[in-house]
Amino acid sequence: MGFELNKRVAIITGGANGIGRTTALAFAQAGATVVIWDMNEETGQTILDEITTAGGQAVFASVNVAVQSEVDVAVTAVVEQFGRVDILINNAGILRDAQLIKIKDGSVVGKMSEDDFDAVIGVNLKGVFNCTQAVAPIMIQQSYGRIINASSVVGLYGNFGQTNYVAAKSGVIGMTKVWARELGPRGITVNAIAPGFIETEMISRMPEKVLNMMIEHTPVRRMGKPIDVANAYLFLASDEASFISGTVLSVDGGAVVGT
Repeated sequence: MGFELNKRVAIITGGANGIGRTTALAFAQAGATVVIWDMNEETGQTILDEITTAGGQAVFASVNVAVQSEVDVAVTAVVEQFGRVDILINNAGILRDAQLIKIKDGSVVGKMSEDDFDAVIGVNLKGVFNCTQAVAPIMIQQSYGRIINASSVVGLYGNFGQTNYVAAKSGVIGMTKVWARELGPRGITVNAIAPGFIETEMISRMPEKVLNMMIEHTPVRRMGKPIDVANAYLFLASDEASFISGTVLSVDGGAVVGT
């Protein structure tokens, strides 16, 4: 039997594309009412139509998780419509890769811009903070909640050219552990997922040589699929995971072990 989320209300940020989209479908199939937050209204409407056509219940809202006021308004709307928030999947994320500083022939020829640093921190770290802070009072009042945050294997071991992304994903791990302590006595579990190399549209644009190198560094010798991460989200959101909190679950085919 699969994990069931019947009568649960689940917010999934970044739920219109990639891992978030697959997670939204999986949660709807498990019986949850799915609240999809994303900046892409076109793809958001597409996934909404797909879920409702299949008989599931879902709503979509355009929300920039980096803006606290937008998050607060969106959470209020969810509570007004459904009366509760049971699950928060902090999945939204962006990339703006660049080296800290790039030197050629003794001169600086490139660097990570302040704008790119702030953008990634804003969505990938502050966004997780904003959403969690907004739903926490509701979950406390319910004495029930499941919060699962998207980190990354690079948050565990670093990665070339990703100062901003690694900083955010490492920060997510730290916040997860703090919130597990703070919210645990209130009936709320808080965990993180650390995906490895997952077959998404973003990854597919990489050169074949780079993709092959990624696979070679993954002990199971394949890239992950979005459903691999969605299933991990689903497990941690279920009642079967009620005694798991403050953990970081690597969904990476053994990549951390292989580094």
